[in-house]
Amino acid sequence: MLRRLAPALLLALVGPGASAWAASTPAEQSAYFPAAADARADLDAALAEAARTGRSAVIVFGGDWCHDSTGLAKVLTGPAFRDEFGARFSVTFIDVGVPQTGNGRNLDLIARYGVKRMRGTPAMFVIGPDGRPRNSRRDAQGWRNADSRGEAAILDWFRRLSAKQD
Repeated sequence: MLRRLAPALLLALVGPGASAWAASTPAEQSAYFPAAADARADLDAALAEAARTGRSAVIVFGGDWCHDSTGLAKVLTGPAFRDEFGARFSVTFIDVGVPQTGNGRNLDLIARYGVKRMRGTPAMFVIGPDGRPRNSRRDAQGWRNADSRGEAAILDWFRRLSAKQD
Protein backbone atom coordinates (compact mmCIF):
# COMPACT_ATOMS: atom_id res chain seq x y z
CA MET A 1 0.00 0.00 0.00
CA LEU A 2 2.82 2.44 0.87
CA ARG A 3 4.38 1.90 -2.57
CA ARG A 4 1.14 2.93 -4.25
CA LEU A 5 0.85 6.01 -2.04
CA ALA A 6 4.49 7.14 -2.36
CA PRO A 7 4.06 8.97 -5.72
CA ALA A 8 0.93 10.71 -4.46
CA LEU A 9 2.67 11.72 -1.24
CA LEU A 10 5.64 13.06 -3.18
CA LEU A 11 3.33 15.00 -5.46
CA ALA A 12 1.46 16.44 -2.48
CA LEU A 13 4.70 17.45 -0.75
CA VAL A 14 6.58 19.07 -3.61
CA GLY A 15 4.00 19.95 -6.21
CA PRO A 16 2.83 18.89 -9.65
CA GLY A 17 6.26 19.08 -11.32
CA ALA A 18 7.51 16.27 -9.10
CA SER A 19 5.62 13.55 -10.95
CA ALA A 20 7.92 13.56 -13.98
CA TRP A 21 10.97 13.67 -11.71
CA ALA A 22 9.73 10.81 -9.53
CA ALA A 23 8.79 8.71 -12.54
CA SER A 24 12.22 8.98 -14.14
CA THR A 25 15.01 6.56 -13.42
CA PRO A 26 18.23 7.73 -11.75
CA ALA A 27 20.04 7.55 -15.11
CA GLU A 28 17.47 9.94 -16.59
CA GLN A 29 17.83 12.47 -13.76
CA SER A 30 20.38 14.93 -15.12
CA ALA A 31 22.38 17.13 -12.80
CA TYR A 32 22.17 20.65 -14.18
CA PHE A 33 23.10 22.13 -10.81
CA PRO A 34 25.87 19.91 -9.39
CA ALA A 35 26.31 20.54 -5.68
CA ALA A 36 29.97 19.49 -5.79
CA ALA A 37 30.92 22.06 -8.46
CA ASP A 38 33.21 24.97 -7.61
CA ALA A 39 30.45 27.53 -8.13
CA ARG A 40 32.69 30.55 -7.51
CA ALA A 41 35.17 29.36 -10.17
CA ASP A 42 32.32 28.56 -12.58
CA LEU A 43 30.77 32.00 -12.15
CA ASP A 44 34.10 33.78 -12.49
CA ALA A 45 34.91 31.75 -15.63
CA ALA A 46 31.51 32.57 -17.16
CA LEU A 47 32.00 36.30 -16.56
CA ALA A 48 35.55 36.20 -17.94
CA GLU A 49 34.34 34.35 -21.04
CA ALA A 50 31.60 36.95 -21.54
CA ALA A 51 34.15 39.76 -21.39
CA ARG A 52 36.53 37.94 -23.73
CA THR A 53 33.98 36.79 -26.33
CA GLY A 54 31.39 39.58 -26.21
CA ARG A 55 28.65 37.05 -25.41
CA SER A 56 26.37 37.63 -22.45
CA ALA A 57 26.50 35.16 -19.56
CA VAL A 58 23.22 33.60 -18.47
CA ILE A 59 23.65 32.65 -14.82
CA VAL A 60 20.92 30.42 -13.40
CA PHE A 61 20.83 29.97 -9.62
CA GLY A 62 18.75 26.91 -8.80
CA GLY A 63 18.72 23.26 -7.85
CA ASP A 64 18.09 19.88 -9.42
CA TRP A 65 15.38 19.20 -6.82
CA CYS A 66 13.29 22.10 -8.23
CA HIS A 67 11.07 21.38 -11.25
CA ASP A 68 11.16 25.05 -12.31
CA SER A 69 14.98 25.06 -12.20
CA THR A 70 15.23 21.89 -14.26
CA GLY A 71 12.48 23.01 -16.63
CA LEU A 72 14.38 26.23 -17.34
CA ALA A 73 17.66 24.31 -17.64
CA LYS A 74 16.15 21.94 -20.21
CA VAL A 75 15.17 24.89 -22.41
CA LEU A 76 18.53 26.65 -22.00
CA THR A 77 20.44 23.49 -22.96
CA GLY A 78 18.05 22.47 -25.72
CA PRO A 79 18.53 22.72 -29.47
CA ALA A 80 16.07 25.60 -30.01
CA PHE A 81 17.94 27.85 -27.56
CA ARG A 82 21.36 26.79 -28.86
CA ASP A 83 20.39 27.33 -32.49
CA GLU A 84 18.88 30.77 -31.96
CA PHE A 85 20.95 32.18 -29.10
CA GLY A 86 24.15 30.15 -28.85
CA ALA A 87 26.21 32.86 -30.56
CA ARG A 88 24.97 35.54 -28.11
CA PHE A 89 24.69 33.76 -24.76
CA SER A 90 26.57 31.19 -22.69
CA VAL A 91 24.76 29.45 -19.83
CA THR A 92 26.09 28.56 -16.37
CA PHE A 93 24.14 26.79 -13.63
CA ILE A 94 24.90 27.48 -9.95
CA ASP A 95 23.50 25.20 -7.25
CA VAL A 96 21.98 27.15 -4.35
CA GLY A 97 20.65 24.22 -2.34
CA VAL A 98 17.23 24.90 -0.83
CA PRO A 99 17.47 28.52 0.36
CA GLN A 100 13.75 28.77 1.14
CA THR A 101 14.24 26.34 4.03
CA GLY A 102 17.50 27.80 5.30
CA ASN A 103 19.56 25.12 3.54
CA GLY A 104 21.09 27.32 0.89
CA ARG A 105 24.61 27.38 -0.50
CA ASN A 106 26.52 29.72 -2.80
CA LEU A 107 24.21 32.52 -1.73
CA ASP A 108 27.17 34.88 -1.54
CA LEU A 109 27.40 34.54 -5.32
CA ILE A 110 23.86 35.69 -6.00
CA ALA A 111 24.36 38.44 -3.39
CA ARG A 112 26.80 39.99 -5.89
CA TYR A 113 23.68 41.02 -7.82
CA GLY A 114 21.82 42.53 -4.88
CA VAL A 115 19.82 39.47 -3.83
CA LYS A 116 19.93 39.40 -0.05
CA ARG A 117 17.49 36.51 0.39
CA MET A 118 16.29 33.96 -2.14
CA ARG A 119 12.63 33.23 -1.62
CA GLY A 120 12.45 30.66 -4.40
CA THR A 121 14.30 29.02 -7.23
CA PRO A 122 15.41 29.51 -9.89
CA ALA A 123 16.76 33.02 -10.28
CA MET A 124 18.31 33.96 -13.62
CA PHE A 125 20.61 36.88 -14.34
CA VAL A 126 21.91 37.81 -17.77
CA ILE A 127 25.26 39.53 -17.41
CA GLY A 128 26.64 41.48 -20.35
CA PRO A 129 30.26 41.44 -21.51
CA ASP A 130 30.77 44.63 -19.49
CA GLY A 131 29.87 42.76 -16.28
CA ARG A 132 26.54 44.54 -15.80
CA PRO A 133 23.20 42.75 -15.44
CA ARG A 134 20.90 43.04 -18.46
CA ASN A 135 17.78 42.19 -16.46
CA SER A 136 16.55 43.57 -13.16
CA ARG A 137 16.87 41.86 -9.82
CA ARG A 138 13.09 41.60 -9.68
CA ASP A 139 12.98 39.96 -13.10
CA ALA A 140 15.84 37.63 -12.19
CA GLN A 141 13.92 36.38 -9.18
CA GLY A 142 10.66 36.06 -11.11
CA TRP A 143 11.49 32.71 -12.70
CA ARG A 144 9.91 30.57 -9.98
CA ASN A 145 7.26 29.58 -12.53
CA ALA A 146 9.75 28.81 -15.31
CA ASP A 147 8.51 25.29 -16.00
CA SER A 148 4.91 26.40 -16.51
CA ARG A 149 5.99 29.24 -18.84
CA GLY A 150 7.08 26.74 -21.45
CA GLU A 151 9.79 26.83 -24.06
CA ALA A 152 8.08 29.32 -26.39
CA ALA A 153 7.67 31.96 -23.67
CA ILE A 154 11.26 31.52 -22.46
CA LEU A 155 12.61 31.89 -26.00
CA ASP A 156 10.42 34.98 -26.50
CA TRP A 157 11.88 36.48 -23.32
CA PHE A 158 15.37 36.06 -24.77
CA ARG A 159 14.24 37.57 -28.10
CA ARG A 160 12.97 40.68 -26.28
CA LEU A 161 16.17 40.92 -24.26
CA SER A 162 18.26 40.55 -27.42
CA ALA A 163 16.29 43.30 -29.14
CA LYS A 164 17.03 45.66 -26.22
CA GLN A 165 20.76 44.94 -26.55
CA ASP A 166 20.87 45.72 -30.27
